[in-house]
Amino acid sequence: MVVLAKGELEQIAPPAAQPPPADLWSVDLSAPAGPDRAAAARALVAACEEHGFFRVTGHGVPMELARAAEAAASAFFALPQGDKEARPLGYSSKWIGGNGDLGWIEYLLLGVTPAGAVPVASASSSSPSTLPCAAADAAVAASLSTQPCPLRDVLDEYTVAVRRMACAVLELMAEGLGVGPPDALARLVTRADSDCMLRVNHYPPRPELGGGPNLTGFGEHTDPQIISVLRSNGTSGLEIALRDGAWASVPPDGDAFFVNVGDTLQVLTNGRFRSVRHRVLVNSERSRVSMIFFGGPPPGEKLAPLPQLLGGGGRSRYRDFTWREFKSSGCRTRLAEDRLSPFEN
Repeated sequence: MVVLAKGELEQIAPPAAQPPPADLWSVDLSAPAGPDRAAAARALVAACEEHGFFRVTGHGVPMELARAAEAAASAFFALPQGDKEARPLGYSSKWIGGNGDLGWIEYLLLGVTPAGAVPVASASSSSPSTLPCAAADAAVAASLSTQPCPLRDVLDEYTVAVRRMACAVLELMAEGLGVGPPDALARLVTRADSDCMLRVNHYPPRPELGGGPNLTGFGEHTDPQIISVLRSNGTSGLEIALRDGAWASVPPDGDAFFVNVGDTLQVLTNGRFRSVRHRVLVNSERSRVSMIFFGGPPPGEKLAPLPQLLGGGGRSRYRDFTWREFKSSGCRTRLAEDRLSPFEN
């Protein structure tokens, strides 16, 4: 349950205008080697250059698994508030980060480790971090793995499948960019110490409290990681910012997966790809449930543009920094702030 005071409700009341639907690229990951795969790689690069956001088909994730994870998450969010807060699943609501951002939202924030999905320690506090600043350590992961939890079990299985899909996207991306080796990007999310996350968001139906038709579920922001893989239960609300700054709505599709470019991928491509600004508005009587896999690099990984993408002058738009350094800096920002500007040359 999300409980907001009147003043807080006023903070999350966005403009009532309904933006037009976005014209999105679709990328088929199952395209066979040869001309079809080359065309899919070109489409992927074009999508990342135009919107930084695209639909994925031929992804290989069983839809029955995706729907089972979604159903288990919905059942969890339907529990009494005390039960949700008492379970070791990284639950929080209302606060998005520790710097004052609010939303009509409740969520689970889980780290992805070799031992499975574990709650991010900061997610259970009253003001959790926007970024995964403090994932549970190995001892916590081991203790949680011995506790039976059907929801965590199905989320574990779902995460494995979506992580595999994320790697397929990154391999096709490297092919389209003409960079090598083939796992030049994918390796960053496949290592045992890669800082990947799973976030499960629940946006309850908008309350009948007067005012405009919308509430902000998750405010305008970019994702800090390399890529994010998203699916939802087919309820509208997600919007992306186009290159000219105008907003466009993402048509609801309960059978699709969507991928968006994150800040780190913007750095790795030397700005050729731009991380997409996006937000979620709550404007229907139906709950929205979304599950987002964030593919992040290892904490000590040095982040810099790939040498093949520096261009003729060899100039990097960004100074070298580690993922740990970037996260630490990002945890001090608000959602809508530009986290990359301090790292620009």
